[in-house]
Amino acid sequence: MSFEDRYGLPLSTSSEAAASAYRNGVDAMLSAWPGVTQALDAAIEADGDFALAYAARSRAHLIYAEVQPAREKAATARTLVARNGSEREKSHVEILALTAEGQPVKALELALTHLDRWPRDAMILSLPLGAFGLFAFSGMADHDAARVNLCERHKAHYGEDWWFLTFLGWSHTENGNVETGRRITQRAFDLRRENGHALHALAHAMFEDGSTVDAAGLIEGWLPIYRRDALLHGHVTWHQALLALENDDPDRASAIYAEHIQPKLNPAPPLNVMTDGVSLLWRLQASGHRVARAQWRDLADYAGRWFPKAGNAFADVHLALLAAMTGDWSALEQRLAEIETRREQGKLPAGPVVPAICRAGRAFAEQNFRQCAEILEPVAHEVVRIGGSHAQRQMIEDTLLIALMKSGEAAKARDLLDRRLHRRPSPRDARWRAAV
Repeated sequence: MSFEDRYGLPLSTSSEAAASAYRNGVDAMLSAWPGVTQALDAAIEADGDFALAYAARSRAHLIYAEVQPAREKAATARTLVARNGSEREKSHVEILALTAEGQPVKALELALTHLDRWPRDAMILSLPLGAFGLFAFSGMADHDAARVNLCERHKAHYGEDWWFLTFLGWSHTENGNVETGRRITQRAFDLRRENGHALHALAHAMFEDGSTVDAAGLIEGWLPIYRRDALLHGHVTWHQALLALENDDPDRASAIYAEHIQPKLNPAPPLNVMTDGVSLLWRLQASGHRVARAQWRDLADYAGRWFPKAGNAFADVHLALLAAMTGDWSALEQRLAEIETRREQGKLPAGPVVPAICRAGRAFAEQNFRQCAEILEPVAHEVVRIGGSHAQRQMIEDTLLIALMKSGEAAKARDLLDRRLHRRPSPRDARWRAAV
């Protein structure tokens, strides 16, 4: 008897239990739902020679920054697929193994080639997509458009698939086509409400079209079905806090941080814990709201354990802002030196915008707002290169905006706010515009 994944692609296993558990594990991964590791471990237990189950388990390890087990599972998958895997499975395993080994450029290149032959290989298609995907962290200035183009190229192969519609919609939203993005994402969410990625994508669309009160209500009503240990629970609560700031409720945002986002309570992947924490505390403090020193210190201790060296531009920018807010100038300068070394070695795809943001962060923390603005203004159009979502990167533009206001550059601040309000109806920006 032969078995297939949910997209009709053959699986090299003779175990019905292994195939079923694998399908469940992949669906849980694609929906950011609990149960990924349990299902994939069950698939491996049912068939110890099932290469794709090991490859998917490697991916699950990597998402949580468990690098060594991720590489071990990937190596096992490579050995097994060489013995009994199809051509498609060998390519699938190789791409996932490259991501585990820290070779994103090669992984992206092979993934795009792979998808031209096997467009319904959803696990591989998922890799370039998302705020932390291979496109977002490629350093490309047009990664938002690249995601849309990839999804549009392959959408005929997916129809009304809940996973594909989730990322098709989110990609359109991030590329500025918010009305289309929200409509598609809503369709995905209606097809499967037990889908953390769809709720997350819908929250982004509603944030971008100004439906901040409705978005807050949507999240509050949905969160009770989403376990606290689920992949995106902490990040969805970050969206709640962001919406609270938009709706002029900083106390609510601070309470959400204390209850859900601070490191000791947040079981999310380390990159989410660190960047969400820095982003929210930075926004609160930069906007004039008090943040306890202990909160910054706890976050810095956590970040130091997980991110001791420079390497990922999105992480490095947040870590530099964290060092600036804690006054740890030696840590900031050390990270800047590592970033500049990587730049000289041609290993900084995002380019000069990364050290510029780091230096601007220090100027802002030292209340040298004019210098901060002078550093950020020339590179503002390049911030997209650090990856993440528009909502996440808005923190950098907020920093420039506040620096302009505090350094007496009212005309420039008004111009920036007018452009932002034209792009996105924001209650917070409207309040700032009235005050400038």
